[in-house]
Amino acid sequence: MAGTLILVRHGESEWNLKNLFTGWKNPELTDKGIGEARAAGDKIKAAGLAPTVFFTSALRRAQHSLDLMLEELGIVNCVITRNQALNERDYGDLAGLNKDDARAKWGEEQVLVWRRSYDVPPPGGESLKDTAARTLPYYDAHILPAVEAGDTVLVAAHGNSLRSIVMAIEQLTPEQILKRELATGEPVVYRIGKSGKLKERMNI
Repeated sequence: MAGTLILVRHGESEWNLKNLFTGWKNPELTDKGIGEARAAGDKIKAAGLAPTVFFTSALRRAQHSLDLMLEELGIVNCVITRNQALNERDYGDLAGLNKDDARAKWGEEQVLVWRRSYDVPPPGGESLKDTAARTLPYYDAHILPAVEAGDTVLVAAHGNSLRSIVMAIEQLTPEQILKRELATGEPVVYRIGKSGKLKERMNI
C-alpha cells in the first residue's frame, strides 16, 4: 500500500519580505504569503488530493498557512499535530538581522558558509545537519507511519525542516540538498510505499 505525502513551505512571511534571518522567530504572513497559502490549497484540491492527516510546526507562519490551505480544501474539524521538531532551522545570533547587515558584520564569505554549508552552524544556532537531527526522527516516528498506512498526509513547515525530509525521501547527498530550493507556498507531492520507499514524485 502506498500513501501520499504533501510538503508545503509556508507562504511569504513579513521577515522574508524584509530579507531578515527568521529561524524560530515568529512573524506573520504577508498578504502575498496569505495568497500563496490559499493557492497551495487550490493546487492540492485541483490535483484531486484529499489530505486526512495534518502536521505543522510550532511557528505561526506555518500554522496559518495550513489553516488557509484547509479553508481552500473545505476541511473542517480535523486534528492538527503541531510540533517544534518541524520548526525552521534556528539561526541563533543571526535571527532578526537583515542579511546585508549580517554580511557587513561578519563578512560575505562567513555568512555564506553559515547559510549554505551542511554542518557549520551560525553562532548560537543550527546547521542543516542539526535541523535534520531533530526533524527526521520525528518524521520517522510520526509522519511516515501515517503515509505507509495509506493516508494522504499534509505537512506545512519551513524551508530547512522540509529540506531535511526531502533529503531523506530522495536519498540526496548534503551537496545535492544544499542546491534544492523550496519555494514558498509550492506543494511537493510524493507517493511513498513500505519502508519509506519513494515510488513517485509529482508536480501539481
